[in-house]
Amino acid sequence: MKLLHHYRILSRTLVFLAAFLIMSFTTGKVNVAEKGQTIQLALLIDTSNSMDGLIDQAKSQLWKIVNEVAIAKSEDGQQPNIKLALYEYGNDGLSADEGYIRQVSAFTDDLDAISGKLFSLSTNGGSEFCGQVIKTALTQLAWSDSKADLKMLFIAGNEPFTLGSVSYELACGAAKEKGVVVNTIYCGDVKEGIALGWKRGADLADGSFMSIEQNNKTIYVSTPYDDQITALNDKLNATYVYYGASGEDKKEQQLEQDKNAASYGAANMAERSFCKSSSAYKNSSWDLVDAAKDNAKLIEQTKADDLPTEMRTMTIAQRKAYITQKSEERTKIQGEIQSLNTKRLEYIAKNTPQSDKDKMLDASMMKAIRQQGSVKKLTWAGC
Repeated sequence: MKLLHHYRILSRTLVFLAAFLIMSFTTGKVNVAEKGQTIQLALLIDTSNSMDGLIDQAKSQLWKIVNEVAIAKSEDGQQPNIKLALYEYGNDGLSADEGYIRQVSAFTDDLDAISGKLFSLSTNGGSEFCGQVIKTALTQLAWSDSKADLKMLFIAGNEPFTLGSVSYELACGAAKEKGVVVNTIYCGDVKEGIALGWKRGADLADGSFMSIEQNNKTIYVSTPYDDQITALNDKLNATYVYYGASGEDKKEQQLEQDKNAASYGAANMAERSFCKSSSAYKNSSWDLVDAAKDNAKLIEQTKADDLPTEMRTMTIAQRKAYITQKSEERTKIQGEIQSLNTKRLEYIAKNTPQSDKDKMLDASMMKAIRQQGSVKKLTWAGC
């Protein structure tokens, strides 16, 4: 009888586990426990006709913003995990039934994928429903349950915050209950933004209200170190060893995002290169050097056909030696990039012209990230 009783308990447990896994994969909301503190940042961008300048700023400043997050330190001295998500809203090319809203990317640490999707955005006339897009992001995204994690939502646009059938007050209230800070970025005059409800939206969810000039062009300061950093980036790329069915495509995506960053000049390419030298740039899903740090067995388990041509005839011992060599090369190159970037930042600080840079997307977001990060005991060098 006892054996039968234990069998029934085991059967029920297995049924429950199977049901949980099915539900998780169906909804796409598997909350995988992360080691250490995590920063989750969701960016909600208005892609209606008047927002070309905003999208251009986002494209040109992505790596600068990511770098700001990447240099944060947790209370234990470790660098936090970084997860980014992206939504577009207010675009007539999107489904009216969905409120002209589209999830471009769920939370991911695949920064090349985020960059690629950001560069694919285009504008079209539409209706901007701030309350609905906030509610959608709160519902669809797998937000962390940990109170130690920093959870931020940035919404940018230029129409009244009050539009749509979903109450922005209820949406922002729900965000606060979930521990998600809502930061609002009005593209236009600050007084106008306040009158249109953008400040109240931020106030309701303990966030920051900002106004920017979305048509301002990003100001880059060229430095004597940009070309050296770019040359090191080329060497860095040679240390990435793809594996798996989609590995080669991901490697090509890496190079494509280099081109996208370089299209805004050498200074922006230097920002991306520095990001690639940091812990924020993780590619375990396709790069065998990163993946082997978590699971060394992948080196021997990966099929030869799923490896680069130069590795397909290698013995297991040769594979391991090759990956070790690439890992050591990468660490050395990353250190060189970081050293040059320190000099680069010092040069920029001394040679940045006075301007309305605080009216730009990156400056506004970086200020909010630091302020809200301090509440979660995150620190930045020099602060």
